[in-house]
Amino acid sequence: MIFNARKLMEQAVKVMRESIPEPRDDGKASPLVGATLWKPDGSIETAYRGELRQGDHAEFTLLERKNQNKKLDDCVLFSTLEPCAPKARKFPKIGCAERIVLTRIKKVWVGMEDPDPMVDRKGIKYLQDHGVVVQMFDRDLQDEIRKSNSKFIEQAMERAADEEEKQKIVKLSGFEDTVAAVNIVDLSQEGLDRYRTLAKIKENVGSPEFNRRLLQQGLLKKENTTYSPTGFGVLLFGKEPRSVMPQAGLLGTIHYPDGTEETKNFEESMVLIPGQVEQWLSDKLPNVIDRSKMQRQIVSPLPFEMIREAVVNALVHRDYDIRQAKCQLVVTKDTITVKSPGRPLAPITLEQLQAFEAPMLSRNPELHYVFACMDMAEERGLGLKTLKKRAQEFGLPLPRYTWDNPYLILTLYRNQKASLSADVQALLAKAEIRGWLWLTTKGRTKSADYAKAIKVDIRTARRHLNHFAELKLIHAIGSGPATEYEVI
Repeated sequence: MIFNARKLMEQAVKVMRESIPEPRDDGKASPLVGATLWKPDGSIETAYRGELRQGDHAEFTLLERKNQNKKLDDCVLFSTLEPCAPKARKFPKIGCAERIVLTRIKKVWVGMEDPDPMVDRKGIKYLQDHGVVVQMFDRDLQDEIRKSNSKFIEQAMERAADEEEKQKIVKLSGFEDTVAAVNIVDLSQEGLDRYRTLAKIKENVGSPEFNRRLLQQGLLKKENTTYSPTGFGVLLFGKEPRSVMPQAGLLGTIHYPDGTEETKNFEESMVLIPGQVEQWLSDKLPNVIDRSKMQRQIVSPLPFEMIREAVVNALVHRDYDIRQAKCQLVVTKDTITVKSPGRPLAPITLEQLQAFEAPMLSRNPELHYVFACMDMAEERGLGLKTLKKRAQEFGLPLPRYTWDNPYLILTLYRNQKASLSADVQALLAKAEIRGWLWLTTKGRTKSADYAKAIKVDIRTARRHLNHFAELKLIHAIGSGPATEYEVI
């Protein structure tokens, strides 16, 4: 079989559905897991959880049961679930990530992360730290895997972490540790109350049950009878996070059309910042009248849902090891720009983000989980669905991702022509401008679709697209009738 990543992913998902759950007295759901191994000679082998023996992981079955003592150096592994990290299994068993490294496999494709926030992405990081290239399954297949494992995911999110999980040796970040000279009284009551309310948590803030929840989420650590916040706990709920972490918070700037500007620093608990940003901007962004309903309503031309998603993503997914840079929000007449320190988390690429097809993966799962519980972030995505959908609903150009070291920059356009400079507009005919405005809401098109959408003949459509290409507004993908044109 010629190496075809998509087909090998699909094969892993197919065998995943054959997984045999082991009976458990505690009612704990077993994940459905499938694995595919591609070999240099073109042959493939598959395995699923419990295939040969009850409880055996799919990777163990594939590598140790079916390919024991075989040379696997140049093979490629596809697994629908993140391989478990060191200490994830009881001694003397070793984690699947360790087993993969020992086989000297150098490339692994992963369907979904382990959903437990205490271990999320630890297996992936272990592989990467040992020279293994990790890629993620396509988004649509990730959705299938998560849907099939909904019960397992739900239980994993609620499950208490035992002592072995608390003492894991693989870390994603130093922010999993406690912060010197910070204790639980330094957490904001307002921030904790907001989390409790929006996440619909029954336990009262400060109760042993509530503190245990934070302990399980990696936001507190307990030594003897004393609870201390971790770095992530301070970022989320600290009264003054910047006093110990200068990179925390968000800098806001509004540039008004008359040349004046207004600034505001958001330095409180991270969970409070999105609401504070909305309050700050609510009476400053120009409004328009919505006549789509019987009763007229005043609405923002750019839905705040998009701004919130952009701000939350910047705060949650940024690289907090970059201490010299802060998240920034910049508002102008035509755009809203959000800057977040740190490149996209490998294996996610800038191109995948711009195509709104990036796989689901979080740099800081402890932060992401809290915002997801508060319904302020997509559960396992990067806000891409919301950003694309809302822009298209409002007929706005699709948001744009760019990189300017050390910032990943997301630009939201506040009106249709915002993505086109005045100099370029002067070079385009009216029909071309109409076509360009339509194209920016789609991101990519074929000449026939373009012609149909703006009601021109195919020759005119190709002339428009060629002109856009000459101006370096778009580039061609493929050749012949199947050629697609993508906004740069």
